[in-house]
Amino acid sequence: MIRQHAVRAGFGLTSEWIEHIAVITVSGDLDLLTAPALSEAIDVALSESPDALIVDLSEVHFLAVAGMNLLLVTHRNIPPSTPFAVVADGPATRRPLTLTGVDAVVRVHRTLDEVLSGIRA
Repeated sequence: MIRQHAVRAGFGLTSEWIEHIAVITVSGDLDLLTAPALSEAIDVALSESPDALIVDLSEVHFLAVAGMNLLLVTHRNIPPSTPFAVVADGPATRRPLTLTGVDAVVRVHRTLDEVLSGIRA
């Protein structure tokens, strides 16, 4: 089932379950105003004890520091038994994650299929 959590001008957020894996997809701008909605969606997903959590930033056009900080906080706070990964490909997402070193802490993949195959292996 796909749940739409938040939609506002320039931002969208959906969550779905692929088997027992929670996938939260963000679109538009992930910044100081929209990061709280993602944080809430992450909390909801984690409350349902997923086998893994994936945040898909493939449709993000702008990734601000607030969004990157949220990814780091999620990585730090997620139970060690729950794999956490981010999908990011392109200059709006992958580049900032690389330049700031977030990709050295959080697992970042180019596609959702890549993450899923790694988790299932």
